[in-house]
Amino acid sequence: MAEYKKVKYYYNGELAQDLAEKIKPHYPAFDQATFIRMITDKVDDLELKARVNVFADALRACLPEDFPQAADILHKILGPENPNETGMFTEGYWLMPVAYFVEKFGLKHFDESIKLIYEITKRHTGEFAVRPFIQHYQADMLAIMEAWSQDENFHVRRLSCEGVRPRLPWAKKLDMFIEAPQLILPILENLKEDESRFVQKSVANCLNDILKDNNTIAMDVINRWSRSSNKNTHWIIKHALRNELKKQNPEAKTILTQLSAG
Repeated sequence: MAEYKKVKYYYNGELAQDLAEKIKPHYPAFDQATFIRMITDKVDDLELKARVNVFADALRACLPEDFPQAADILHKILGPENPNETGMFTEGYWLMPVAYFVEKFGLKHFDESIKLIYEITKRHTGEFAVRPFIQHYQADMLAIMEAWSQDENFHVRRLSCEGVRPRLPWAKKLDMFIEAPQLILPILENLKEDESRFVQKSVANCLNDILKDNNTIAMDVINRWSRSSNKNTHWIIKHALRNELKKQNPEAKTILTQLSAG
């Protein structure tokens, strides 16, 4: 059996070398030695997020100062899309620093950043990268996320929901959606019958987030959805109510009993 390796240790000098070799053909001026040294000199004593930050800073230092040009180079190294319903620490784990580069340095370059996040999420995830854009460009991003909820790619559809979760783990809360969850309900409505279990889990988790702060609003949605005969909607409801069931919420118990009986 292979020895377990903590996720943070994948963001090391070896990954720096791999990234440098991917970038060099598309940007001949890329200083591979400096890039690798900037990472290997700092990451050993750091935890995961701090390691990813070191990678992002090294990319900023070694790629063109012009963000659109840097984004174009990074777009060229993304490789094939991920056909599997897997999370960020599988095939596309190496793109986490690229996503954070966009999150940290791309805020003033909306169009280029959103196009790159759209492509990154097909291979890794953009759930963290989109959040500062949601905070700074709320109306524009809500329109984009609603459009993404109808995208043909299930990773993009998942991002439309996962990115707006009010209490996404490892991320700052989105207080605007805690205060007004109605803003993200159109996205959930578009996804309530989605065939992808990957997307279904995200919708359920988003509803679970809403239940924590706006129980009445979330339960109204769930009650309405429970009248559907769609099996995917039923799965979402059951998964969304898991914590309410642990709390012995009688309304949740009734809904789940009705779904089981139906």
